[in-house]
Amino acid sequence: MASGAAGFRVLALVLFMSAFATAAPSLNVGHYLFTCPFAEAIIRKTVFDAVSRNPGMAAGLVRMHFHDCFVRGCDASVLLKSTPGNPAERDHPANNPSLRGFEIIDQAKAQLEALCPRTVSCADILAFAARDSALKAGGIFYNVPAGRRDGRVSRLPEVTQNLPSPTFNAQQLIANFARKGLTADEMVTLSGAHSIGISHCSSFSSRLYSFNATLAQDPSLDPAYAAFLKAKCPPRSKAAQADPTVPLDSITASTLDNKYYLQLPKLRGLLTSDETLYTSPSTSRIVASNAMNGFAWSVKFAKAMVKMGSIDVLTGERGEIRKLCSVVN
Repeated sequence: MASGAAGFRVLALVLFMSAFATAAPSLNVGHYLFTCPFAEAIIRKTVFDAVSRNPGMAAGLVRMHFHDCFVRGCDASVLLKSTPGNPAERDHPANNPSLRGFEIIDQAKAQLEALCPRTVSCADILAFAARDSALKAGGIFYNVPAGRRDGRVSRLPEVTQNLPSPTFNAQQLIANFARKGLTADEMVTLSGAHSIGISHCSSFSSRLYSFNATLAQDPSLDPAYAAFLKAKCPPRSKAAQADPTVPLDSITASTLDNKYYLQLPKLRGLLTSDETLYTSPSTSRIVASNAMNGFAWSVKFAKAMVKMGSIDVLTGERGEIRKLCSVVN
């Protein structure tokens, strides 16, 4: 069993994806080769060091890249802090406190500014950091086309308008991802990122205590798993303001792999948006395929991450290269 897992990681590690077919035409692999040749190495070391100290940071950085790209495109708008009269994306309940890793991006940016001032965008740092997190947590490597520029706008209400809710069903998820140019297969494949990370009880407590007018508990939730979750997540009225967390994947919580999909047929998907991928006829076969072949899933995941990373990017003279990722210049 251990040798099989090691083989998967070795195979995935040497997986060099050609990014030109799916990336935005204005992005290119090796973008900083001449202007800041050590940029990717610096970012990778910063990410690897952080994930070694706290494995949960890998999930935080992958999720941050996703949350950035789905709101205003991949322009690092999620990194901007709120200003008087303008609450920013990062303070939306979907991002705060669930997103982690802002300080890692800041650390990488500080090193790059010292070496190559006003050269490497925060949006590119975030894209590289997500890739390096996938490499560290799952042995999945892919080339990241770069050349993104940073946006100057971040608005809190746009998060609700763009990010999928954890209560979405499969059709809602398909429609949400389609608006960003991603297919149903890519949506299910990217959902495999839920094999790492945690979720707050408030994101799924309705499945335990108030499913609908006639049922307290979601029938698409394994009873034994539901009992485990109730022990971790008591009703909010009893827990005051506490909002505990549980792993999104109860098998390999710190490893980015396809074990997430093995849980769904057992009715052990944590969020409604997880379990619906199995219970919906429009996506169940994709779940079965991803569960059957972990290496094939990793190839698809790498391609989908590259495609997601090119959503509505700013290039050329649009946007800016921020000096600090949390504020506009």
